[in-house]
Amino acid sequence: MTAAVLATPGFLRSRSMELSTLAGFILVLLAWELLAHTLLAGLYVLAPPSAIVARVIEDHGLYGRALAITLREAVLGFIFGNLAAVVLAAFVTILPRTERVVQALALVVFCLPLVATGPILRVLYGPGEGPQVTLAALAVYYTTFVPLVVGLRSVPAGWLDFISSYGRGRFQAFLRVRARASVPYLVAGLQIAAPAAFLAAMVGEFTGAEVGMGVLSIQTMRSLDVVGTWALATIATAVAIAGYLLVGALGRWLAPGAPPLLLSSIREASSGATRRFLSSAVTAIVATAIVLLLWQVSMDAFGLSRFFAKRPLDVLAYLVTGPGAEDHRNELFSALGQTLSVTIPGYLAGLALGAATAMIFQLLPLVERVATPVAIALRSIPIVATAPLIVLAFGRGLVGMLVIVAVMNFFPTLVACAQGLRQTPGQVIDFFSVFATDRVRTLVLARIPVMLPAFFAAARMAVPSAVLAATVAEWLATGTGIGNLMALTSSTSNYNMLWSSVVVLTFTSVAGYLLVSLAEGWALKRFAPEQVMR
Repeated sequence: MTAAVLATPGFLRSRSMELSTLAGFILVLLAWELLAHTLLAGLYVLAPPSAIVARVIEDHGLYGRALAITLREAVLGFIFGNLAAVVLAAFVTILPRTERVVQALALVVFCLPLVATGPILRVLYGPGEGPQVTLAALAVYYTTFVPLVVGLRSVPAGWLDFISSYGRGRFQAFLRVRARASVPYLVAGLQIAAPAAFLAAMVGEFTGAEVGMGVLSIQTMRSLDVVGTWALATIATAVAIAGYLLVGALGRWLAPGAPPLLLSSIREASSGATRRFLSSAVTAIVATAIVLLLWQVSMDAFGLSRFFAKRPLDVLAYLVTGPGAEDHRNELFSALGQTLSVTIPGYLAGLALGAATAMIFQLLPLVERVATPVAIALRSIPIVATAPLIVLAFGRGLVGMLVIVAVMNFFPTLVACAQGLRQTPGQVIDFFSVFATDRVRTLVLARIPVMLPAFFAAARMAVPSAVLAATVAEWLATGTGIGNLMALTSSTSNYNMLWSSVVVLTFTSVAGYLLVSLAEGWALKRFAPEQVMR
């Protein structure tokens, strides 16, 4: 019996794929070692794998203690953030009229720049792990919330009609139909969240923590310890890959079946352009009012000093009505312009590379098995640790910043698009197979339209991520842009400029997000009408 199983084509094919993956991984390591000892030798940019392994073994006690602390912070933030995401997604699905306002509020919180909110949280929390856990939660809740909402809508209309025919309402439809259909999308969000939580915890440790991986990263960068920097990056990568694989295995166990067939007609807009514009304007006004109210009330409720805890009117006076407001605006918007000049092209490059790589993986599964560990590594290596190395390799100009921003957005886009391509119903693929359609044509006509909801979800989430990557790089390496401005104002206790930077950068991220949402709405009405909010 055992021999028969081992001789089956499926088993042999599986073993062949595993061996090919292992061989490809070994080739990558050998090329890495060779490159570090030849072309890049003496440039202090790339550490060879042999030196990294030796350093990890030598300082295993130090790394182990730091990893345990940062991992605890990341796990707590991961749990709290994803629980919040599930609650918010369920709320807007059961009560769809609240979605616009909830989405707006959630977006504003997610767009808060970590570079600026980290020092503010440190002042509010004081010593301890509070800032790290909070930043980890803020970094993951939205990346899970967005794809989960997409998944909760990815339900055949017939299923919902069947539930309604038995007199069941939205809540029962959510429990019995939508929740189960959303599992693949939830898994995709959790896979993106795993490395993001670890990265955010490290950023939180930069704000004054005494121990942790982030503290070690600062020490290695200040001492120009390239091997130590790559050792920390390798450990972070291993942790992120482990989280990614565990979440993926859980998803395959929870949702092993094929996705359902979604057939929806393209619905014409039920209201005119004027009504839709007014609805959006009212939503924006309500969301802005709630944000300002929460900002003011929270500061006053905790009795925080106005020296560091600025209120909305303080920012308004600093930028508009107070003395020197014009100079303050010129300084702030000049720095913002520098940041956007590299953020936008890097953002677009990361999206394009992520989507294209997902399509290549779909056409060439062997390439996917070999390249996935490398792709995960690119996203998992903390940008705060590698930004100085990338800048050293590519320079402090446009190219170096583009690489940093593109790498930050590449992996989330790849994960979301790969998951979206796999959601093509089997009936559709069978239809193309009947006509002997080649893989490329099937990809273009069948899989890519199904992928669009996941792609645009990734594109929306990538807007704040691109801003984060650019500002972190400016803070740590280039010394330009609004990231550097926030770092300087934080160190000099210029909290008026710091809070003003937070407001302007948050507004910029929200504006970029809304522009992507407009393109998304146009595309989904034509290719995925079930995703258009009813």
